[in-house]
Amino acid sequence: MSGINLLAPDWLGLLLRLGFALFIGALVGLEREANDKPAGLRTHMLVSLGAAFFVLVPIQLGSVQGDLDPLSRVIQGVAAGIGFIGAGVILRDAQENGRVSVHGLTTAASTWVAAALGIAAGCGLWQLGLIGALMVLLTLTLVKRLETWL
Repeated sequence: MSGINLLAPDWLGLLLRLGFALFIGALVGLEREANDKPAGLRTHMLVSLGAAFFVLVPIQLGSVQGDLDPLSRVIQGVAAGIGFIGAGVILRDAQENGRVSVHGLTTAASTWVAAALGIAAGCGLWQLGLIGALMVLLTLTLVKRLETWL
């Protein structure tokens, strides 16, 4: 685990991690908001922030010092729990049309990845979070253009 500092005992460290979670959630949310999707800026920011909070709790309690099992369980819970938000987005879109259809998968996936970005931010993995956010933005913007071109 060289190069990874999971401990963030000071106020500034906490503020930076949570602020970074909000920032990278906002990057994804801005793109969704600009395309008038059901889950936009605030949703993605809150998902990312919430995920960061969930991983910071065991880190702050000191239960991660040598044993990553508690943190691993939290991450699994966040990943499973965010599925409910994604399912709500998909069901909402499917019911609005009045016919059986599947819509909102990309928005559901973007909320799921916003949670992963928040986890990275909460763990203090700045580079991973930033690279991940940029890759999400590239996927949501450039690949969308490629899809319409094809």
